[in-house]
Amino acid sequence: MNDQLRRTAAPNALPATSGAEPSARPELAELARALQALGHPARLRILEELAGRGSCVCGEIVRVMPLAQATVSQHLKVLKEAGLIRGTIDGRRSCYCIDREGLARLRRRLDALLGTWAGPEGEGDE
Repeated sequence: MNDQLRRTAAPNALPATSGAEPSARPELAELARALQALGHPARLRILEELAGRGSCVCGEIVRVMPLAQATVSQHLKVLKEAGLIRGTIDGRRSCYCIDREGLARLRRRLDALLGTWAGPEGEGDE
């Protein structure tokens, strides 16, 4: 398939960096998963609540969210799978807290990616 046809077939597709397919770049998949997890207001609110408590929260998240318990549980699962929170389940008791290492990793990867797109700080600023 030539370049013109490729651009026409997928006008919104992002080109792969250095010829590598996205599947060959697991750090991009991990970053995308974390950003997708941050893309829902309820999950942002859960992160705010956990960060504001400064310690692990056991069961109280459901009480502060205007959502059904099953919905909150699903949001917690997405955040945990994205590496943004840690959680343990002991019988009927679930405890969750911010995964500070996961958030720091997300920050580093996002800073690096945005840095490659934006160039050196101040360049192109008006």
